[in-house]
Amino acid sequence: MAIGWSGRARHLIAGLRLPHLAAALSLVVLASCSSTMMGGGTTVTPPGTPQAIPAGTDPEDAVIGLREHPRIVAAYGGEYSNRKAEIMIRRIVSRLLEAANQPQDAFTVTILDSAQVNAFALPGGYIYVTRGILALANDSSELAAVLAHEIAHVTLRHARARTNRQRTTELVDQVITGVFGGDVDTDQSAQRSRMSLAAFTQSQELQADEEGVMIAGRAGYDPHAAGRFLAAMARFAEFDSGQEEQQDDFLSSHPSTPNRIQRAVETARTFGAPGIGETDRAGYLAAIEGLSFGDSPSLGVIIGQRFVHPSLNFTFAVPDRYELQNTPTAVVGVAGDGEAVRFDSADVPQNMDLRDYLRSGWISGLDPASIVAESHNGVDMATGSARTPDWFFRVTALRFDGEVYRFIFASRADSRAFAGAANQTIASFRRTNRTDLQAVRELQIDVVTARTGDTIETLAARMGALPNARQTFLILNNLFAGDPIQPGEQYKIIGVE
Repeated sequence: MAIGWSGRARHLIAGLRLPHLAAALSLVVLASCSSTMMGGGTTVTPPGTPQAIPAGTDPEDAVIGLREHPRIVAAYGGEYSNRKAEIMIRRIVSRLLEAANQPQDAFTVTILDSAQVNAFALPGGYIYVTRGILALANDSSELAAVLAHEIAHVTLRHARARTNRQRTTELVDQVITGVFGGDVDTDQSAQRSRMSLAAFTQSQELQADEEGVMIAGRAGYDPHAAGRFLAAMARFAEFDSGQEEQQDDFLSSHPSTPNRIQRAVETARTFGAPGIGETDRAGYLAAIEGLSFGDSPSLGVIIGQRFVHPSLNFTFAVPDRYELQNTPTAVVGVAGDGEAVRFDSADVPQNMDLRDYLRSGWISGLDPASIVAESHNGVDMATGSARTPDWFFRVTALRFDGEVYRFIFASRADSRAFAGAANQTIASFRRTNRTDLQAVRELQIDVVTARTGDTIETLAARMGALPNARQTFLILNNLFAGDPIQPGEQYKIIGVE
């Protein structure tokens, strides 16, 4: 059975990173470059660094890219269409490919409709940037640094490393078997994860850093933009997660951000001191003005304790102690260190009773006697409980408009409060009404020109009731508290469309 958004639902989801506790509820879906130019650990580039080759040299590369492309697009909520941004990216990529001595028709760049700050590459010349990373960059040279880094991954053929693909498969198998008791041979999310490409090794990331800086510099862009944007991404990661979580997997072996910043700066210095090369801040800001920001309303949004999905016409709410996040494969919530909830969809035959679905083998430690049928707000449901050595689960499957969705609640131990939270949440699931839809706001990037007397506070105040408006303004514009606002300069703010 599928773990993730099935059918129509799977293609209508976008989001942010999964909290650490909620990993107990989720399969790991791995992409190639997990967070562009970022990671942890240290390493030294070994001798014998591979030389860049044309992206289309190996026919097998094109086969891999063609096979994975639709899966990547679906996992990130589809493609994002923005004419101005597309034209800008096309111009930047054209210059970078010329500097890299690559054929223009061997690369395809796709903007993904995701708020994640991410970019990655597939064999065969497929490069992806999210609108989240476009929102974070502040000039053309910073985006050029990202794209050059990914071009380098392709030309250096990093995405085809067999050892990384094997590591991905082993990790996914372990999660499925240990947490869900699922069948790794039939689970659709496992198959998608197996076929996706793992994060790059330490040396590969540093090779792509160095090669990317050289490509961008030869193309006439500011070569110091790579180090500058690495620092901006590190600030965003800390802001977005509250604190960086320690990953006990291959992500922890990536080079540390400070180390990579320093190496990027050293490579850039071969071109000269800071201040050389094109940045084109004004042109970049003009191209991204009006860009959607945050979760796309058509893909579901979080409003306080409530999740509203305008396209799929449902909503539900969690208790106040839960903090919700919308991820590429599910909506997840965490309450302190001991409770979590996951909401996703599953492929279930129309004629299968929901109680039979719960018994079908995908739940590890299920107590069959606990399964009961129930109904809330006219929605048919089935609920059961399960135990594993570390977790107690309450699982509910429901059928709504022909789709089956699941609530999976996890706690270190069963309790009256935990049961009450689960019951409260599933009882809140219902069809959306006009009030729900009116609460959904579309956010976008607005570009404003600072006036005499403007400060960080006055510009952040123009973002209305956006949570953490001041810190969001600082991160988006790569500013620090106390930095002066320059009259006549342009800055990014978040507005309501």
